[in-house]
Amino acid sequence: MSLIGQRPLLMIVGREAVTSWMSIQAFQNATGPKELHWINGASHNDLYGKEQYVGPAVTKLTGFFTKNLASDTTPAEAASA
Repeated sequence: MSLIGQRPLLMIVGREAVTSWMSIQAFQNATGPKELHWINGASHNDLYGKEQYVGPAVTKLTGFFTKNLASDTTPAEAASA
């Protein structure tokens, strides 16, 4: 997780995922702004192809990307700041 540094991190995890412990461990090791978002009832694979789980994950991702990637400045303005 040290490679992520201070970049915002969103981890979306199915509550029923056998691998959820890995997400918890990675989340605990992250040092920057972070959020762990649980999808109730979902296993790891459910988050790839079952709409009832994919939809809420995409909604969460949309908000995360909008908040953390959207900018009111152009790349040229950002470079000169």
